[in-house]
Amino acid sequence: MNHSFDRYAGIVFCAIGIAFVIGSTSISTSAYGSNVGANIFPMFLGAFLSLMSIRLIYETFRRQQKQQNREKLDYKRFGIIFTAAVLYALFLEDIGFVISTFLFLMIGFQTMQRGRIWISAVISACFSYGVYYLYVNVLDGTLPGFPSWLVLF
Repeated sequence: MNHSFDRYAGIVFCAIGIAFVIGSTSISTSAYGSNVGANIFPMFLGAFLSLMSIRLIYETFRRQQKQQNREKLDYKRFGIIFTAAVLYALFLEDIGFVISTFLFLMIGFQTMQRGRIWISAVISACFSYGVYYLYVNVLDGTLPGFPSWLVLF
């Protein structure tokens, strides 16, 4: 782990998170048919990114760099997850939030750790449906539901 790179990356991501929080204040606070405004997600994600970046910066100062080992970058895993993220964004409206999030999480979990497919499936299903239920039913927000061509009984 390169601590100086982590420190600089933490500073950059903290600035990006703060920019998201500041930028979200200019977004409309209410949306048609939704009690949760369009500014909520960018604000929370920016705040979360800033907090995690501050934690990363703190960790780099806390630990002394003991040895410099060059880690081999894993381009294959990065490519798979990056492609899955792009496809997730492209097909979110077409196949709905629950299905696209489930597929994205399954690909991500299996890319990072092969095997234990049932555990990955259960976690992916619970997370994707749980977030959908929480946001749509509890917070009265709107997310793309199940596709119209899919008939659930």
